[in-house]
Amino acid sequence: MKEPTQFITNEKGERIAVIVSIEDYEEMIETIEDLLDIRAIDEARASGEVPIPLEQAMAENRRNRK
Repeated sequence: MKEPTQFITNEKGERIAVIVSIEDYEEMIETIEDLLDIRAIDEARASGEVPIPLEQAMAENRRNRK
């Protein structure tokens, strides 16, 4: 059975935070990360830039750091 949602309220009784289980928190973080990855892929595809191999990108990054 799922725990009831618990809220933290301020002195006016307004909900200002929510308490979630660690399992729910980790699931939400994973979902957000997945959605950010999808957004990054969509933006990369929409940019029209030509993709380069990973090895080439890593080599360019190493050169640029020097």
